Amino acid sequence: MNKRVVKIQYNSPVVLTFALLSLAALILGKLTGGWTTVKLFSVYRSSPADLLTYPRFVLHVLGHSSYSHYIGNIMMILVIALEERYGSRPLFWAIFITALVSGMVQWLFFPGTALLGASGIVFMMIVMSSLAGMKNGCIPLTLILVLILYIGGEIIDGVTLRDNISQITHIVGGICGAILGAAMRK
Repeated sequence: MNKRVVKIQYNSPVVLTFALLSLAALILGKLTGGWTTVKLFSVYRSSPADLLTYPRFVLHVLGHSSYSHYIGNIMMILVIALEERYGSRPLFWAIFITALVSGMVQWLFFPGTALLGASGIVFMMIVMSSLAGMKNGCIPLTLILVLILYIGGEIIDGVTLRDNISQITHIVGGICGAILGAAMRK
């Protein structure tokens, strides 16, 4: 008798580890009454003498305000599936750089607000995914539409809406995705 063994493959180590670390940050935040979410997984203007200021520049992408916030971001990251196209190491650095840049932009230019969540990473991946379709020096129309619709929409939302969504983080993520995606293609 021929038995088939089904194996589960950890096929996207960077994305899956990111998802698990974000879930751990969410659970830890719930267990500590939000203390770790504020102290470790949110970026905001804090003293340069505060040693936690610097890790927060990157760690904020792991923090989420609720389970629905977490699911919204992580589902998009899982669906985009960039790791197989670009590789684990380049994707890790793209996530790290985007987190760092968006964290520093938040810290420098928006002193009265805090930022947490992976939406900048999501938009970086959306733009990188569109860039992956580039062939023979031709720019895919999908990339142009994504950039126009996405960045245009975020600029309009940033000017007209007063919600708890950081449009600047989405724009920074999209710009990082365009720059890093183009650099990785070379």
